[in-house]
Amino acid sequence: MAKANPIQVQKYLSGMDYPADKDEIIDHAKDQGADNDVVQILQQLPEQDYKTAADVSKAIGQIE
Repeated sequence: MAKANPIQVQKYLSGMDYPADKDEIIDHAKDQGADNDVVQILQQLPEQDYKTAADVSKAIGQIE
C-alpha cells in the first residue's frame, strides 16, 4: 500500500468537527469526495477519539 500523505488526507477532512472518532472521520472524508486510497488509509487509524486534525495527521504518520 502507498505511504499515507497527511496533506492529501487533510484536504478531505476540511470542516471536520473535532473531537471525532475514526468512523466519523471516515464518513466525513467520504462526504468530501475522498478516493479509495484515502479511505483505506483512514481505515487503518487506531480506534480512538481524535481531538484535532493534527492528531489525525500524527496517527497517519505512524501507519506502517
